Amino acid sequence: MVHAAAMAQGKKRPAVPPPDGGWGWVIVAGCFMVTVCTRAVTSFWFCSLNWFQPLLTGQFRCISIFFVEFQMHFGRDYSGTAWIHSLVDCTTMLCAPLGSFIGNRLSCRIAVILGGFLSSIGLVLSSFATSLEYLYLSLGVLTGIGFSLCYTPAIAMVGSYFCERKALAYGIAMSGSGIGTFILAPVVQLLIEHYSWRGALLILGGVVSNLCVCGALLRPITLKEEEEAHGPVPLDTDCGYRVKAQVVSTLEEPLAINNSKDSRCFKSMQEYRFLLMPDFLMLAVSFLFLASGCSLPFVYLVPYALDVGVSHHQAAFLMSILGVIDIVGNITFGWLVDRRCLKKYRNVCYMIAVGMEGLCCLFIPLLRTFALLVPFSVLYGYFDGAYVALIPVVTSDIVGTTNLSSALGIVYFLHAIPYLLSPPIGGWLVDTTGTYTATFFLSGFALISSSLVISTVTGIRHCRRTQKHRKNNKDTDPKQDPCQGSRSDFYIASRFPCLSIQM
Repeated sequence: MVHAAAMAQGKKRPAVPPPDGGWGWVIVAGCFMVTVCTRAVTSFWFCSLNWFQPLLTGQFRCISIFFVEFQMHFGRDYSGTAWIHSLVDCTTMLCAPLGSFIGNRLSCRIAVILGGFLSSIGLVLSSFATSLEYLYLSLGVLTGIGFSLCYTPAIAMVGSYFCERKALAYGIAMSGSGIGTFILAPVVQLLIEHYSWRGALLILGGVVSNLCVCGALLRPITLKEEEEAHGPVPLDTDCGYRVKAQVVSTLEEPLAINNSKDSRCFKSMQEYRFLLMPDFLMLAVSFLFLASGCSLPFVYLVPYALDVGVSHHQAAFLMSILGVIDIVGNITFGWLVDRRCLKKYRNVCYMIAVGMEGLCCLFIPLLRTFALLVPFSVLYGYFDGAYVALIPVVTSDIVGTTNLSSALGIVYFLHAIPYLLSPPIGGWLVDTTGTYTATFFLSGFALISSSLVISTVTGIRHCRRTQKHRKNNKDTDPKQDPCQGSRSDFYIASRFPCLSIQM
């Protein structure tokens, strides 16, 4: 029986290159709906109906559609009511590693289905709330945990299906936040007007339950039998392939079976070995700076515009422009980066996008009219959408697709605290200085620092790659595909053009 089990294990079919299409587009559609339900729904806690009724995006962090309803119904102050959004958003980010863990241990499909169930239950229970403390638990904690189980596994799944068009796939998937808010924000307002906030939350619970359907679509890549002269070989992590355990010889298989507990422990260690990579540590520092600066313009653009004499309607239109162009940036920049001439410079494109955001923030104190603020909204919105689409791509380039789910869990975890603290710090600077200059400078310098850190990582990796190519000059093809990985520990089948042979 041991021999039969060993033979069955040895017959596991190795993974094949990602299809870059086919069922992969269904995965993108599923991830798109996940971002609609997780990010667009939470963005309803960002909209200000008092300041800009025609605002089409829900990304402005102020008084929400539900905020006024909760405040009026429960008779609580601003700070007490604001904790609802803080909890749901921070719980989603803080528990992102939990979503990665469940996705790795069970499957991405199970993680998303479970998350859809929990978040739907949280919204439905919230419709029966009798106090704000009740909403803290049902809407803030339970729904936030459900969203965290869905978000990271769905995003990581896209990377398993795409290599050649990875940036475009992520751009389409991540645009669900802006497009979903564009469509759902006015719908939710109508639901509140017709069915009250309780009915609106109940219906939203039904909408979010569709995450279970999205999870069911996230099937693993179909593995094919490869009969090579040297036997089956695992796949390169950098090219978007799911790495399977290396097939051991017949004599070693019974020993591997007997030591299954040790292998599970080893697998757990392997999942997070990227935490010891200097490149990833530098990337994490870059994301901390990024998260500290990227949210401030969304919070303070409208107050700044009103402060310099722009009308309420025009200030609202600035945010509408920013939100719509953000969607355009998601898709078009992803498509652009996937072009053959730019593919191997994806990290540089990401660095430029973040750096341009920072420069926009440094110049905004000089922009004191509506005509000058419109270009700012266009540029900042475009580059904001651009870098959001490239975060999973850049992370995958550093850690490989095998570790992408776990790495994204850490990446989004790092976003939580800066998201929570940077707006109050920006507000404190406004109160202290009496102007918005220091706040926008803080945002600009944080974003530029993030760009400089990632440029350092890119430079170090380029030097290492150059040294390695010189060392293995005889065996390295000078025209290798940009999808090739440089950190694979395995030998790759040479007939796959996206795979590199490690010597």
